[in-house]
Amino acid sequence: MHPFAARRGRAPLLATALLAAVLLLAPPSHAAGPSQTLLRALNAVRAEHGVPPLHADRRLARAAHAHSADMVMRHYFAHESRSGERPCERVARTGWLRGRGRWWVGENLAWGINHRGRPQAIVAAWLASPPHRGVMLRSRYRAVGIGVVRGTPWSPRGWTYTADFGAGSLAM
Repeated sequence: MHPFAARRGRAPLLATALLAAVLLLAPPSHAAGPSQTLLRALNAVRAEHGVPPLHADRRLARAAHAHSADMVMRHYFAHESRSGERPCERVARTGWLRGRGRWWVGENLAWGINHRGRPQAIVAAWLASPPHRGVMLRSRYRAVGIGVVRGTPWSPRGWTYTADFGAGSLAM
C-alpha cells in the first residue's frame, strides 16, 4: 500500500525456497487474462487522471505472483510475508533494483470472490481506498508487475491479486 524503503539483510531460507518453488511452477494459464485486464483497467484510470500509463514488467510480476501464491498457500493477507519479508525485499530478489541509483516500490493487494474478484472490481475497490488510490495514481510509477492467483487466503474460490509498482533511475 505504501512505498517501501530498502532494507538490507539475508532472505530467510524458507522464503527463498518458497520463491524457487513458485517460480518453477508456471502461473496458471488463466492468470494471464486477469493480469492483462487489470493492467488495462489501471491504465484507463490513470489516463482519466492525466497520469502516464504503466508498462508490464516481468521481474515485478515474478515478485507479485510469488507473493499472491504465498498468501493463498500460507493463509494470510498482508504486505509483509509470514517470514517477515517486505515488498522491497521480494522485488530486490528478482534483480529489478540492480543498477538503479534511486528507486521506489509500492504495492496494492486485493482478493475477491465472484464478481468482486474480477479485475474491474479490484481497481474500483483500490480507487475507493485513499492509500491504494495514491499508489495506483502516483505518476512516478511507470512499471507494474501483477500477480493473480486462483483462490483467496481463506477459500479455494476467488482470486488474490498483488500489484507491485516500481520507479527508478539507472545509476550512472
